[in-house]
Amino acid sequence: RSGVAIAVASGATRPDVGTEAALRETILAARSIGYSTGPSGSHLTRLFERWGITETIAPRVVQAPPGVPVGTLVARGEVELGFQQLSELMHLPGIDVIGSLPREVQIVTVFAAAICTASRQRDAARAVLSFLASPEARSAKLRHGMEPA
Repeated sequence: RSGVAIAVASGATRPDVGTEAALRETILAARSIGYSTGPSGSHLTRLFERWGITETIAPRVVQAPPGVPVGTLVARGEVELGFQQLSELMHLPGIDVIGSLPREVQIVTVFAAAICTASRQRDAARAVLSFLASPEARSAKLRHGMEPA
């Protein structure tokens, strides 16, 4: 499980994102806003629509190309405020993660895995999945911005 976090360039002012109202105001005040093509980007698009700010911020919104972490756009100065799963942002150089989306507007991506029916190494795949679901993998998940499901 990984929730959406918010990043700014390293050393930049940390705007208030602690409540839904504060986040909305921070987004309205931002010079530019970046988000991904994944579930977090779709969620933010719906959130902007719900808030009625889509047209207002449209000229300042940058959607990262597929495969490009939003944090790299933040680090390069291409966007002021970046949104993506914490697990995708937290280890990138040149950015500060300033918090997560407030609980009332947070979206959590749940990652899942399965064994393909065509797998030639079903036992090995089963062992990996068993480990990932085990208590022993908990600390690795937490270190990388995820919560055990």
